[in-house]
Amino acid sequence: MAGLLASAAAGAPPRIRLATLAPKGTAFERVLLEMGEQWRNAPGGGARLILYTDGRMGGEAEVVKRMRVGQIEAAMLTATGLAQIDDAVTAIQNMPMMFGTLDEVDYVRSKLQPDLEKRFLARGFVLVGMGDSGWVKFFSAKPATMPDDFKPLKLFAWAGDIKVIDLWKAAGFNPVPLEVTDILTGLRTGLIEAVCSSPNYALAGQFDGPAPHMLDLDWAPLVGGLVVTKDAWDRLSDPSREAMQKAAAWAAKEIQRRSREENAEAVKAMQKRGLTVHPATPAVVDAWRKMAEAAYPAIRTKSVPSDQFDRVQELLKEYRAAQKAK
Repeated sequence: MAGLLASAAAGAPPRIRLATLAPKGTAFERVLLEMGEQWRNAPGGGARLILYTDGRMGGEAEVVKRMRVGQIEAAMLTATGLAQIDDAVTAIQNMPMMFGTLDEVDYVRSKLQPDLEKRFLARGFVLVGMGDSGWVKFFSAKPATMPDDFKPLKLFAWAGDIKVIDLWKAAGFNPVPLEVTDILTGLRTGLIEAVCSSPNYALAGQFDGPAPHMLDLDWAPLVGGLVVTKDAWDRLSDPSREAMQKAAAWAAKEIQRRSREENAEAVKAMQKRGLTVHPATPAVVDAWRKMAEAAYPAIRTKSVPSDQFDRVQELLKEYRAAQKAK
């Protein structure tokens, strides 16, 4: 807040410091920088974006804490980080094998987003954009395809996400809680032996070196969003907020578009470096789906708010019925 006041007092555009785990040089950073240019040129004074990539402001729980005390004003967070503000957002990311296509993900998110925006605003945050980075895949140090192949492996789990860690344990897995910024070191030292990641993030993070096997299973979408503290947002002029909201919505969609496209390219790039891709055969998909479905009752009560879990299922039925009727 002090930075905002100082900028305003000097007549300069207010400063908005935005933190993200996204690595430098990726589509995430490029789009955020483009958004920053749009923010700077927004009518009504705009704002000056200062971007902190590579988890320089800490893990996502730490980033949310920093926003709450005014050390930074904005963040691009995954659903895991967004859940530190309101756990309703976990309904899309924490329901593995629930979605059959990314079109289904798009439909459900578009229906949930207005309510999520209201929930975040009530907690002092403005959800200015939302999207995903495509499907999360399993990367491992050893060849693994079936759930039972992964259970003996030390599997990365988001530090602080106790509910999901407990669910992995209940399903017979061996989760090891770490910050995302520690994944590569964990893989190299053997602290972890498997990780769920989008391919483009795995490429940028060089996970394929110590984890040269990828199971090509559409496990779950990696959902994320752009948030700004309400305090910082309210200090902008009305024309600036309108233009900056549009720029943020564009950025979220553009990150999603580029990420989805880059995932296929990332897999090819990692294959050239020695990555072995294990196809998700019908038997493999069936095994993972049965495991996920067996966990849904626990997910509904322990990880995803029950009303949101039920709403996602209703929306999927609605979407699939409409598609079938075409």
